[in-house]
Amino acid sequence: MKFPGTLVRLPAAKRPRFLLLNAIKERNHLLPPLRLALLGLALFLLPFALLRDHSYITIHDNLDTEISILYLLNKFRVALDYRLSTLMPSIMNGLPRNALRPGLSPTVWLFGVLSPLPAYLAHQALVRLLGLLGMYALLRRCWLPGPGRRGLAAGLALTWATLPTYSIYGLTVLGQPALLLAVLRLRAGRGRWWDWLTVAVFPVWSWFVLVGPFIWGALAALTLYDVRHGRRAAAKRIGACLALLLLLDVVVEWPLFYSLLVARQFVSHRVEHDLTQLAPSGLGAGLRLMANYLVLGQYHASKFFRGTMALAVLAALAWAPGGKWRTARQLAPWLAGLVAVAAFCGFIRQAVAVVQHELPLLHAFNLTRLGFLLPLACFGVLALSLRLLPPARRSVCMALVAAQLLTGLLMNTEWTNNLRELAGHPRPHEPNYARYVAAPLFQSIKDYLARRTGLPPAGYRVACLGLAPAVAQLNDFYTLDSYQNNYPLSYKHRFRPIIAGELAKDADLRAYFDAWGNRCFLVSHELGRDYLVAGTPQRTVQDWAFDARAFRRLGGRFVLSAARLATPIRSGLQPLADFTDSRSYWHIYLYQVADE
Repeated sequence: MKFPGTLVRLPAAKRPRFLLLNAIKERNHLLPPLRLALLGLALFLLPFALLRDHSYITIHDNLDTEISILYLLNKFRVALDYRLSTLMPSIMNGLPRNALRPGLSPTVWLFGVLSPLPAYLAHQALVRLLGLLGMYALLRRCWLPGPGRRGLAAGLALTWATLPTYSIYGLTVLGQPALLLAVLRLRAGRGRWWDWLTVAVFPVWSWFVLVGPFIWGALAALTLYDVRHGRRAAAKRIGACLALLLLLDVVVEWPLFYSLLVARQFVSHRVEHDLTQLAPSGLGAGLRLMANYLVLGQYHASKFFRGTMALAVLAALAWAPGGKWRTARQLAPWLAGLVAVAAFCGFIRQAVAVVQHELPLLHAFNLTRLGFLLPLACFGVLALSLRLLPPARRSVCMALVAAQLLTGLLMNTEWTNNLRELAGHPRPHEPNYARYVAAPLFQSIKDYLARRTGLPPAGYRVACLGLAPAVAQLNDFYTLDSYQNNYPLSYKHRFRPIIAGELAKDADLRAYFDAWGNRCFLVSHELGRDYLVAGTPQRTVQDWAFDARAFRRLGGRFVLSAARLATPIRSGLQPLADFTDSRSYWHIYLYQVADE
């Protein structure tokens, strides 16, 4: 019995001619199980195709930030402009372009060719298709070889491709199987040019800050392991893979590495991240977070219940040939690895919080992103458990794969919400793309302001209350506020006086901004962290401690609020108009800074 990570030597006639061709061809015919998996993926994507702009798109950390940034990078044609003087004019009075994601990515290119929603849907389809083919190739070559396991491999590949992961991150998660297979083939001395191409593509179509450093660490550890065991040829090949990844990560993420190693363009707001205020403290909190990583995982990487994996392990212990002790010895290293990674993610923030003053830059990096490797590791344990079961338990294997597929689908909120949209019963507080972006509503606001001021959106600055600034950005407004992973610390300090009165009322909001601050938003303690304030029922903010003078000093002129202000004059604002549209999720109240 071979463990995951070993390659099965096939006869010459059955060796793959190309990594992805291996996933779709054998003996020059499309395999029926894979054909069914591809059909299943098409059915998974069908609701998006039917609903189009009425599709539900994940809002948190996606539609409220990432999609607007991709749109603006292409709108202002600065995707590949890495000059230190280049700014994104419509965000934060000119956000340095190099604070945003790099432009050398098919994700960015798609948003340059298509409008935001078609680009998102096409990108998701491509990423999930490549994820399915890559996982199928890995399963057939390493984890589930043999003619009797094609159906299992196809089912698991479909399960992988439909996980509730953030497809906007490209191949960061779903592309890991193809990368792993390419590395294993190269390590074994069977690699071809297409394996090197796969290694080269991964850093271009993934997000380095999420998985790059951890993949570096894994390859470095594998190199040392081979050296220690006298496999110097394998170690050299893995070292070459690592060097290629390093080189392309530096090329793709040049602004990040340049600012870290050569010349700092600006001091990031992340240096003020204070984990003593943000990280849960105590053994109990760490254990709960560890259990969450083990049982559900991190939602950006993919949040799905790991119960099927546990059932597969129990089934292998009960029915695998050779007895439970032999099976336990085979599974133990992989289960121990899962527990170790979950423990690291559960306690690392507490550990960093202890030393953050001695190592001031360490807390600016999110080391819990090691959890992005957990989904593939869980599928590895699941595949190995299925592989250990005898052919007589084939029905059990298929039932476990079906259970995992169903679990992933039911936890995929994009898919389930779109089914509800098709059924005519959408969730009232989960607006679809058209209702969230609300283009007709915001066009009315732009037309009103054009008549009133004689200026286009570039001629004035707005900020938003009760809705994410990304909504205004997607509608071509220039916003002083934004949701950014990286922006100048000096801007955070200039923005804070605008909301200082509200922060003084609420310790949670104060810690959220001062100790984190990625959401550089207008806030109200009455709304809390609700940035999805619906037009119905109407919300009213009774007392808003807004500093209009500080807002004016920063260039602000108008406030777009999803909640009505009961006493805008006390906030230094003059009510102008309110806007609503039956097709929109919002009821927007427009306020102008009052004349002194």
